[in-house]
Amino acid sequence: MRLWQHPGCSFLQRPYPPMIRRLPIALLPVLLAAGCASTTDLDVTRAQIVQQQQRLSQIETKISNDKLLDMINQVGSLQAEVAKLKGDVEVLNYNLQTTQKRQNDLYNDLDQRLTPLEGKTAATPAPGADSAARTDDGEAAAAPTPTADPVGAEYDKALAQLRNRNFKQAIPALKTFINANPTAKQTPDARYWLGVAYNAERQFQPAIDTYQRFIELSPTHARVPDAMRNIGGCQRDLGDTARAKSTWQQLIKKYPNSDAAQKAKQQLSALK
Repeated sequence: MRLWQHPGCSFLQRPYPPMIRRLPIALLPVLLAAGCASTTDLDVTRAQIVQQQQRLSQIETKISNDKLLDMINQVGSLQAEVAKLKGDVEVLNYNLQTTQKRQNDLYNDLDQRLTPLEGKTAATPAPGADSAARTDDGEAAAAPTPTADPVGAEYDKALAQLRNRNFKQAIPALKTFINANPTAKQTPDARYWLGVAYNAERQFQPAIDTYQRFIELSPTHARVPDAMRNIGGCQRDLGDTARAKSTWQQLIKKYPNSDAAQKAKQQLSALK
């Protein structure tokens, strides 16, 4: 007698267990079908597990690649930012060196102009034939006290702050002198030095206004060319190079033989 065999089922290829041999022959097809179905489901489940594992592996790979790409982008951004910062530092260093050079030039110019003033005094002795007068009995009398110049003393006191480079103190001292002595012979010079003090303190716009006021009130003063050159320097330091060039060109045209004009030519060349 030949037993029924399910197609593709390997169940009958193995020896029958004793229990199977005791079962009625009619139940054998049912048991065989159940065994084969269980094996097929297991294979399908295993295939699904493998498929899910593959999908999971693909997802992990994608996530890793995305993270790596993000890290690469971040590194690129950081490198670009570092390069920009390096460029900013170089620009700042250049500006600092330029500012220091300009400041040193200003100080040197200030020293040169103040040196002739340092030997001057505010008062001079009164003239006389003898250093002391004689009384009728022949005894020596006290020499007359020379008349002091309070305005000149006040001006020298304000200018001393500038000589000592105490620019913050020189500004109010010179302003006070100018306001208190608007018609004094020292006032035009005081107004010019007030502009220098503002300039040294990097208060460029007040310096420009003070220089312009000086030129307006004292157009024939010997320091007008220097004031014009300093105005151009302040305009340059404020970033208005076009106006600085115009000021220096006017200076060179109006006072071609002045020392200020020669320096202005050098400053114009440095702007190109």
